[in-house]
Parts: sequence; C-alpha cells; structure tokens
Amino acid sequence: MSNNIAIVTGGSRGLGRNAVLHLARQGIDVIFTYHSNQTEAAEVKAQVEAMGRKAVALQLDVGNSKRFPAFAQDIKFALQQHWQREDFDFLINNAGIGIHTPYAETMEAQFDTLMNIHLKGVFFLTINLLELIKDGGRIINISTGLTRFTYPGYAAYAAMKGGVEVLTRYMAKELGPRGISVNVVAPGAIETDFSGGAVRDNQELNGFLAAQTALGRVGLPDDIGGVIAAMLAENSRWINGQRIEASGGMFL
Repeated sequence: MSNNIAIVTGGSRGLGRNAVLHLARQGIDVIFTYHSNQTEAAEVKAQVEAMGRKAVALQLDVGNSKRFPAFAQDIKFALQQHWQREDFDFLINNAGIGIHTPYAETMEAQFDTLMNIHLKGVFFLTINLLELIKDGGRIINISTGLTRFTYPGYAAYAAMKGGVEVLTRYMAKELGPRGISVNVVAPGAIETDFSGGAVRDNQELNGFLAAQTALGRVGLPDDIGGVIAAMLAENSRWINGQRIEASGGMFL
C-alpha cells in the first residue's frame, strides 16, 4: 500500500467527494476540505476509513484567501498528528461553485465571487502550501470543458477556468525544478449537484448534452474521480503541463 497523502479541496460533495473515494481505493490517504456541511464531511471521512485509509476533514472557504496562512498551519498540524510527516504528496484544487447567468447580465459581485474561488483561490492557496508539498509531488487543477467549447451563461465561470489553465502551465514550468508536475483535468457535463443540479435533474438539458457527446451520455462522478486517481498513479508521472479533458467527447 502507498504511503502517499493527497489534499483535495471541496472533497465533501460532488466530484471532490468522488475523487477522495477513488484515491482511497488507490491506497492514498486524504486530507479534504469542506465549506460548511460537517455531516457530509463526516460521511466521506467514514467511507475512507472503512477502506482502511486515513482521512482528515478541515473546514475552508477557498474564496477567502486571508484564511490560507492559518489553513497551511492546520495542514502542518494534521500531517504531524496523523502521519508524523512534514509534507504531503498531491494537491487537487477542486473546490468550486457554478453561477449560470448571461454574459450581459453578470453582476460584478458574481464575477468577484467566481474569481476569488476559482482563480485567486487556486493561485494563493497553492502558494501557501508550497513549502509542505513534497519535492516530486503532483498538483491537479480542476477546470471545465467550457474553456474549449461554449454554452451560454457561463462566461465568467469559464473565464476563471481559462485563467487556471494558463496558470497551470506556469506552475508546471516554475515548480519543475522541484520535480513537481502540474496538470489540468477538465470535466465535461457531469450529473452532480453542481450549478443547482441542472445536468442531473433537467432531463431536457441532460438529453441535449448527451446528444452532443460522442459516447452518447453525460458524465457521472465516477468518470472524473477515476481520471484524477489515474493522473496521480505512478505510471502517469511524466505527464506535465497538460490539459486532460474528460468529457466523453463533447462538441467534437
């Protein structure tokens, strides 16, 4: 069994939760964050521990960068307390929200919320954790298929994720001397509670997106959690600075 430790932001629900469980099945211990739902976080922690792996749940609002230095200390304490280690191996910047609104109706407050969570959050949270990431470790930033194709109403969200994709290449270049690889996983449409559960619950939207996907359906959380785990497998070590889209072939 591996002794690797991963940090997953937004790991109590949706794709983050699925990634946490896939990593645990792969023999990886996990520290994951949740925004507010302690009950959900406790459920995920119990599931990981039922697989024989260690899990720690920490509260974090990734949209509040002033909290990051204290959060880094929380991580440091958790590593020492639960693993007797000073570092961790993998960081998955997953936490996020969706705001669906037409470009011309987007309010500045919505833009700022998306920027703080998806772009500023990833940028500065990673900086605050750099001294704890093991040399030779790996970082995965979660983006979206919406940076390649367009769907009305996601201009601000997709713009932030586009920024994350550019940032990923710079991170890969500048962290390369430490042997740290940095990649993007970009999901297509997935049946989760994201953006109010639209893809999961709106059958008309679900059917439309399935018809635009080469494999004939929208994605499920397992389709993405498995990709994230595969990107952290030993055999994937040489992939660096890349955008891996996991969409089943949407809008080809």
